[in-house]
Amino acid sequence: MRREEFMVACRDGVRLATDVYLPEGDGPWPVILERTPYGKREVSRSERTEADPTPQRREVMAAYFVQHGYAVVYQDCRGRYGSEGEFIKYLSDGEDGFDCCAWIVTQAFCNGRIGTMGLSYAAHTQAALGCLDPPGLAAQILDSGGFSDAWQGGIRRGGAFELKQASWAFNQALLAPETKADPVRAAALKAEDLVTWFHRFPWKRGHSPVRHAPDYEDYLFEQWEHGARDDYWQRLGIFAMGWHDRYAAVPSVHMSSWYDPYPRTATENFCGLREHGRGTPSLILGPWTHGNRSQTAFGEVEFGPEATIDSWAGDWRAFRLRFFDRWLKESANGVEDEPAVRVFVMGGGSGRRTEKGLLDHGGRWRSGSDWPFAGTRMARFHLHEDGRLAEAPPAAEAAPLEWDSDPRHPVPTIGGAITSMEPVITGGPMDQREREGHFGCRPPYLPLASRADVLVFQTPPLEADVEVIGPVTAELWIATDAPDTDITAKLVDVHPASADYPQGFAMNLCEGILRCRYRDDPAAPSPMVAGQPTRITVELFPTANRFLAGHRIRLDIASSEFPHYDVNPQTGEPEGAARRMRVAVNSLFCDAGRPSALLLPLAPPEAG
Repeated sequence: MRREEFMVACRDGVRLATDVYLPEGDGPWPVILERTPYGKREVSRSERTEADPTPQRREVMAAYFVQHGYAVVYQDCRGRYGSEGEFIKYLSDGEDGFDCCAWIVTQAFCNGRIGTMGLSYAAHTQAALGCLDPPGLAAQILDSGGFSDAWQGGIRRGGAFELKQASWAFNQALLAPETKADPVRAAALKAEDLVTWFHRFPWKRGHSPVRHAPDYEDYLFEQWEHGARDDYWQRLGIFAMGWHDRYAAVPSVHMSSWYDPYPRTATENFCGLREHGRGTPSLILGPWTHGNRSQTAFGEVEFGPEATIDSWAGDWRAFRLRFFDRWLKESANGVEDEPAVRVFVMGGGSGRRTEKGLLDHGGRWRSGSDWPFAGTRMARFHLHEDGRLAEAPPAAEAAPLEWDSDPRHPVPTIGGAITSMEPVITGGPMDQREREGHFGCRPPYLPLASRADVLVFQTPPLEADVEVIGPVTAELWIATDAPDTDITAKLVDVHPASADYPQGFAMNLCEGILRCRYRDDPAAPSPMVAGQPTRITVELFPTANRFLAGHRIRLDIASSEFPHYDVNPQTGEPEGAARRMRVAVNSLFCDAGRPSALLLPLAPPEAG
C-alpha cells in the first residue's frame, strides 16, 4: 500500500487536505471515501469489532480495504486539521463533498465508482454530498448521522436545543488548528471546567467556556438563538429530506441505534428515499449508543450476545466490504436479496442482575421489508386521571393534573439518546432514579417518578407480551400560565420487583420534547395563552421493545430534561438570550372532551 497526499481545491479556492491510499499496481480501482472533521490520520473510536475492540487509526482501515482491491480516500473537512478555510459546522460539506468526488473521478487511480462511509459527522458529510448527486457516487453507508431534519433531531428537538452541541463545540475547539497554533488560546480552553459551566446557565455570547474560540462560539450561538423552523433549518447539510426527491439514486445503508441521536434521521431518510424511488436504501437499528455497534451492554443494561452487528454480519468491516463489493465491483454476493430492514427488538431477557451488575434485558434481531413492519397497529393508550395508561377511553369528567415547572430545579437527564456530552453526562438505558455523582441529581436520590413535577401513567402488569416497534407519539392536552413552557414525554419499561431488583427497574426506552411556542407553526413561534387548553403533539424517537408479561408500560410527562436539552426559562424571551426565569404552573387534561394519549406501534407476531 502506498499513500499519496494532496491539497484538493474546492470551487472557492479553499484547499482540503486529502490522503489517498492505493494498492500496488496501476489500477484503476473503485474508491472508498470518508470525509471527517476528526483528523484523517487519527484514531477512529468506532473502527473496532467485537473480536478486536481496540479502536484503529484510519490508515489501518485504509489498509484493510486496499488489500481487497480499493483505493481509499480520507479528507479533512474545511477548517479542520490539515485543511484550509473556516470551519462552519455542517454547512459547507455538501459542496465540498461534491467537489471532492468531482476531483476523484478525474484521477487515474479511480475507475469512476465511489462508495462513501463514516460515522456521525462523517455520515452527515455523506448525506450532504448525496443531496447534490455528485459524479461517481455509487454507494453509501451512513452510520449514525446524515440529518434528515436537524430541527427535529441532532441540533434541536421539537424546538428545544440539544446541549450536546455546546459540549461538542467546547471539546472540538480544544482540537482546532487555531488552538494548536496558539498556546494562549489552548491554555485558556484547558483551564475551563465544562461541568462547572453546565451549572451556570444561561450562557452569554462572549461569556461562555467556548469564548476563547470565537469561531466555535459564534456558530454555537447562531444555532442556539435561531429557534424558528424557517429557511435557516432547510439548508444543505442539515435537511436531507428537502433533497429526497433528487438525492443520488444509489444503494445506501442507513444505520443508527435506540440510544443514539439519529434513529429518526435513519428512518426518515430510509422512508423518504424509498418513497421517491432514489436507489435501494436499507435500514439497520440496534440497541447501541452512538457508534458502539459491536458491544452488548450500555448504561446499566445488558442486551445479550445477539446485540452486536457482528452477530449476524460477520463484523463491521466484513459488512462494509461485502456491501461495497456488490455495488462497486458488481460481485454476485446476494446483498440485494437481504432484508431491507433489520431492527433489534429489546426485551425478553431474564431480568436478573448479571455478573457485571447489569440488568439482563435481552433482545433479538427482527427483519422485514418496510418501516414500520407491515401489519403494525397504532394503538391509543389514554392517560387517566388516576395515573392509569389504558386503551379504555377516559372518563367524561376528570380534573386536570397540575404541576409547578421550576427552571431552577429541572428534571435531570438519566441516560437516553445522547452522545458527545462527556464529561457532563453519558447516554444509554438506566433505571430512572437519581443517584449520587450524576449531574443534576440531589439528595435524597429517589426515583424520578417521586418528583412532584413528573406525571406518571402506567398500565397494570401486562397479562401477555406486547411488542412495540416503530415511531412513538404523545398527543396531549395541556395548559400553562406562562408565555412558554416545554413538555417532555418518556416511554419506560417497568421491570417488576425481583430478588435482584427489589424496587423494580424503570428502564428508559425513548423520549421527546416540545417547546410550546412552536406547537402550531414551528416557523412562526407564538406565545401560549394563559390557562387555555391546547392540543399538542410530542414526537418521541422510534423504538423496538418487547414488554414482557408482568412488566408495565409507562409514560412520564414533565417540563424539562436537563442537561440533554436547554432549560426553558418560561418567560417567552428569545431563544439563547434569556436572562430571567419564572415558575410555570402547567396542567395536563385527561377527560373525554380533552383526551391525552400515547400512540404505540404494536407489531404483528413474527412470521413462522
